[in-house]
Formats: sequence, C-alpha cells, structure tokens
Amino acid sequence: MMIEVRWHGRGGQGAWTAANLLAMAAAIDGKHVQSFPAFGPERSGAPILAFTRISDKPIDLHSMVYEPDIVIVLDPTLLKNVPVTEGLKKNGLIVVNYEGDTEKLYKMLGIEKGEYRVYITPATKLALEILKRPITNTAMIGALLKAEKLVSFESIEKALYERFPKPIAEKNLGLIKQAYELAREV
Repeated sequence: MMIEVRWHGRGGQGAWTAANLLAMAAAIDGKHVQSFPAFGPERSGAPILAFTRISDKPIDLHSMVYEPDIVIVLDPTLLKNVPVTEGLKKNGLIVVNYEGDTEKLYKMLGIEKGEYRVYITPATKLALEILKRPITNTAMIGALLKAEKLVSFESIEKALYERFPKPIAEKNLGLIKQAYELAREV
C-alpha cells in the first residue's frame, strides 16, 4: 500500500524540507520513499507544493501527486485562494496550521464536516515561540504524526539529527513534540 502526501506551503516555510524529513524517517523505518518539490516562481513567500510517497514496495510512479491520501497546509493564508483539497481521496486526511473557528475553517476548505478527517495545530504560534521564526514545517510533522502514524517518532528524531546541526535539530524536535501535543481533530 502506498501513501501519498501533498504539502502546501510558501517559499521559505520548509514544505520541501518537511516532505524530505518524512521520507527520510520512512526510509529509516524500512519503507520505500520519494520526496520532491514543485515550485512556481522561486521566491520567498510564493506558493509551493512538495510531495512524499511512502510504500512497502518499490515505487515506480514518477509524477506529481494528483490524488493524495493526505494534504498538509503549512500556511493558513493559502486556504483563501488555493484549492488544497483538490484530488484528495475519499476519507482523506487534512492537517492544517490553524487557530480559530472550525466552521470558518471548513468553509475555507470548501468541505462539509465529516467529509474528510481534519486536524489542526497552532504551528505558526509554536514556531515563533520555539524557533523565533515562522517556519512551520516541523510543527506540521508533529501534527501529522498525531493524526496518522506514518513513521515512528524515533525515525523522525534520527532524520532531524541527520539533516540539521544538533542545536537546530533539538529545537525542531521540541517543536514537533509541542505541535503533536496540541494537534486535535476538528
């Protein structure tokens, strides 16, 4: 069985890094993986997509993810003009960096309650507290792990220490843990 994840973010928020960290952790867990970005205008703040595929078998597919099982939204401002739920499989999972009224969230997503599983976490707030920067990628990994155990926590930790210098890995690990704790289904 293959799980396909589509990440929605803005340049500079680390969507591709998050997609890659998830793939690294899945590889550590012994899975077959792919991770890649799709950029529009390559500038800070521009909307970008990134993708992760995780499978028990080798992955022969080499295209963007058009029908994801999971959609992750790093920046809630994207909900106003980006159709993030486009192609999302029936009963799919949406994980959003969001604080606020859940009825408004469902309206912005253009879905009915119960149509998909929806989890939220205050990723921007947590990133500003812990990293002192609005880089929400690892917070969204924490929320994802709360919603769906795609990889082991130990593997995410190993991937962080492989990818980042120790002080940065430690801060991001703390961010993942906080986002995990505060993530909730709405």
